[in-house]
Amino acid sequence: MPDTAAATAQLAAAAAAQEGLGDTLRIVLLASIVGGALLAWLLLRGYRSDDGDDNDGDTGRDANA
Repeated sequence: MPDTAAATAQLAAAAAAQEGLGDTLRIVLLASIVGGALLAWLLLRGYRSDDGDDNDGDTGRDANA
């Protein structure tokens, strides 16, 4: 039976020596989280109910009445 601790240490050392997409994936992950938060804020902002705070002159009544 092979020594799994030594094999794991060898694989970890080999993986650490390789330069990969780690930084790029971190940036993509961070940008997607920030983008998702901004999208949620933008969408939820449209569903906010302002009772009497808007100043566009609309009183909720029909203009023809």
